[in-house]
Amino acid sequence: MMSEWKLREEMCEVGRRVYAKGFAAANDGNISYRLSDDRVLCTPTRVSKGFMKPDDLCIVDMDGKQVSGKRKRSSEILLHLAIMKTRADIKACVHCHPPHATAFAVTHEPIPKCTMPEFEVFLGEVAITPYETPGGQPFADTVIPYVKDTDTIILANHGTITCGSDLMDAYFKTEIIDAYCRILILAKQIGPIQYYNDAKAAELIKLKPGIGVRDVRLEKGLENCDLCGNSLFREGYTEFKPEHRAFIPPKLQQAAAEVLMPGANGAAPKNGQDTEALVQMITDQVMNAMNGSGGSNGSVVKGQTFASGISGGV
Repeated sequence: MMSEWKLREEMCEVGRRVYAKGFAAANDGNISYRLSDDRVLCTPTRVSKGFMKPDDLCIVDMDGKQVSGKRKRSSEILLHLAIMKTRADIKACVHCHPPHATAFAVTHEPIPKCTMPEFEVFLGEVAITPYETPGGQPFADTVIPYVKDTDTIILANHGTITCGSDLMDAYFKTEIIDAYCRILILAKQIGPIQYYNDAKAAELIKLKPGIGVRDVRLEKGLENCDLCGNSLFREGYTEFKPEHRAFIPPKLQQAAAEVLMPGANGAAPKNGQDTEALVQMITDQVMNAMNGSGGSNGSVVKGQTFASGISGGV
């Protein structure tokens, strides 16, 4: 067991990394570690994470009441406590605003899958919560439906919170999600994202138990799942369902290509219009149909009809 003082030093080190990486400007962000069943070490409010000292840190109980520390505890500690109450295995949480991942948060863009093996193995499913004003219990409660099945959560219009078995585990998940989002944003500037298929995705997911990484998709069954197209968190968790706009899953791309040139998936449209722009337009129509706004029988685009439910999957 690491001593409390060593844990304080490590929390300050994580804070320095968060600040140095540009994940938390000025006094942004907060970090926590579960010391015992009813005591949690956390960062103070209004102190830059890059310049904390071990004795700046606070201790709170599981209701958020401060029990020690010369500085006032973080105003967002209830978010961390909601996770720890839901998941007994979670020891540490890191909340901050990594810019590339937060770009997905402010656009409500689901994190695409089936693009990079490292992301699939070390993070997998990433949830996006509905927006709530930070600080209070309603804000903290937004993560509860999702954290049961993931350690990495994007907070809509806000930032990220990652959790794990120790401080570095939680912090590294923040690094991974921001690095992945940065690659996606850069790749999008070059051209359309290229996905590997569901079979290859399943191969990666099946590797995870061997390295001690949980994946809820294994627990729910991989058969007949659209692993690359749908986030598990689009269905059955809350009414909030972010929709793809910038990163279009393979099945929707295929459906759009069929409209542009039936029978020739992926071929350029004959009229010379920009393929990606047309795919985006058609995808919007598909999403409207799936959500019911295009009518119960689907949505008509350029003389073609899409039936709702085209993306299927988990």
